[in-house]
Amino acid sequence: MNIRLTQVALASALVAGAAQVAVHAAAQTPSSVRVCTMPGSPSAELDKSVARAVLSTAGIAATFASRGIDDNGDDDGISARELSKSLQRDCDVIAGFPRSSVADGSDSQLLFSQGYLHSGYVSIALRGDHAADTNVAASDGKITIAATWSSPSQLIAVEQKNARFDLETTSKLTVDAVAKGRAQRAIVWYPAVVAYRRAHPQQHFDVAVAESPYADWNLVFASGPGTQQMQKRIDGALARLRSDGRLAALTRNWALPATIATGSATTRASLVRSPARYLDGPTQPSPRANVWRVSGMPAAGGFIKVAATTEAPSFDHDQVAHGEHLYADSCAKCHGEKLEGNTAPSLIGPAFAPAANSHLTIGGIYQYMSTNMPADHPGKMSDEEYADLMAFLLYTNGYDTGNAKLTAQAAQSSTTPLNAGPRH
Repeated sequence: MNIRLTQVALASALVAGAAQVAVHAAAQTPSSVRVCTMPGSPSAELDKSVARAVLSTAGIAATFASRGIDDNGDDDGISARELSKSLQRDCDVIAGFPRSSVADGSDSQLLFSQGYLHSGYVSIALRGDHAADTNVAASDGKITIAATWSSPSQLIAVEQKNARFDLETTSKLTVDAVAKGRAQRAIVWYPAVVAYRRAHPQQHFDVAVAESPYADWNLVFASGPGTQQMQKRIDGALARLRSDGRLAALTRNWALPATIATGSATTRASLVRSPARYLDGPTQPSPRANVWRVSGMPAAGGFIKVAATTEAPSFDHDQVAHGEHLYADSCAKCHGEKLEGNTAPSLIGPAFAPAANSHLTIGGIYQYMSTNMPADHPGKMSDEEYADLMAFLLYTNGYDTGNAKLTAQAAQSSTTPLNAGPRH
């Protein structure tokens, strides 16, 4: 499994001082530009249409990169390092770059236009699914909520009470989890719902806005240093298209309908609980019981230690201790001192490692981490250090130590689902 940053997760990484990209500087007054869209973006069709109209209005000829940003045949997103390479090699401007107040990329070297689509994350359920509306879908009163791993979707989902989680690797699969009955609800970016409905017109969802600091996003044009004049021309073109109604016509079917932008009080109460709760730590900590703990780890919020399955790779005590130090130095500023999440998703609890039926594997997590993390310097650690960090994450999510050391090869090749130990 090859997991990398989703298009919105990439923007989230930028807010933490990540992705100090050295990008290709287009001419101050270009007569033509190469345009890329974000890989796997559900709004790619819209992004291209808006780019054609905007650049034509700005008097700039546009060619669309056939391969897109790091287009290698998958739709799993892009890392900050790959973004830098693509902007040097393939394109001068990105159409459909996501921005928000919590991930504005202010510390990056990218330049941004005004927004052309204001949208956000929503909670969806199959139309008429009363079990999802009342949060009663099982004997324990919990519902299953689908979310996209390592994205604002996951950050918002973890705020919900009385929920178990179905983590998917793309926004399309997140919507599909509701359509196919794997989950009663899903937290997903609204353009992904639009794209799914276009591919499956027979499918209907009840949609309500998700109130959260991580829910509000705008699509913009992004480019590298030295492109201020081009961005001014783009902003001028956007203003003209906005004033004559052409921009509204292009984006009408992609914008959040006014009828769901607020939602009913009853629906909103069942969808969103304490929007800022995630910033304060895990929503439902539980005792860890009398087990050996890594020094400095909280006495609540984790899982009871269980023996790793025979398929899971082994790791030892020293690796866990070293991994904790690596985490504190390189990961805690984004993922939280206690792995509870901050500007990046939580790395502990059922929203990261479900009790069962995880769609994420240990190998997939390791490959993502060793390729894309830390966000401000991807790949800076050695193979041994990434293995120790993986050992720390496994331990804090329910796996027990063994006698053999975890190697990078063993971690990367593991197909064991990342399932945490049960709570007691």
